[in-house]
Amino acid sequence: MQTALVGGSAGGRPGDETSKDYTARVLEWPYGRVLVGVVGSVLVIVGVVIVVRSLMRKFEENLRTGEMSPTTRRIVAGLGIVGGVATGVVAAMAGLFVLLAAVQFDPAQAKGMDETLRSFAATPAGPVLLIAAAVGLLLFGLYSFCEARWRKAPEHGASAEQPTEAPGSETRPGVP
Repeated sequence: MQTALVGGSAGGRPGDETSKDYTARVLEWPYGRVLVGVVGSVLVIVGVVIVVRSLMRKFEENLRTGEMSPTTRRIVAGLGIVGGVATGVVAAMAGLFVLLAAVQFDPAQAKGMDETLRSFAATPAGPVLLIAAAVGLLLFGLYSFCEARWRKAPEHGASAEQPTEAPGSETRPGVP
């Protein structure tokens, strides 16, 4: 988003300051409020989808679980579920803040990841929520290492449509 709006990096400005600057700039555009609302809604939807897919263990479809021991499989599944739920919740919360900025027409309501996490701390259950988010994001990071290790990938030089049988092993009709 930053590259599209200003053509480069923030250079060291805090993420929340740049989030507010971008939101303020987009809110000034014709239909900017709608665009900010759409972006916030998409973030919320993406967060919810991440949570649901994590709970349904869809991430396992992309892993070579047959190469894992049963214990490793349980650990990787736990990391994927808890880490995915935490990531999805944080993404959805960030989207809610962007959506709130559009609804209230207030760019100050938009928050980056760090301010979203700080707003968890401002609630009565703040420290517990913040620790849960931190642990969840850490577990997602650990899951990412596991995914890098066991992710299914096509064979080098093989397309998905090539047969996996050895040449000459195919059977012809009428030949036993």
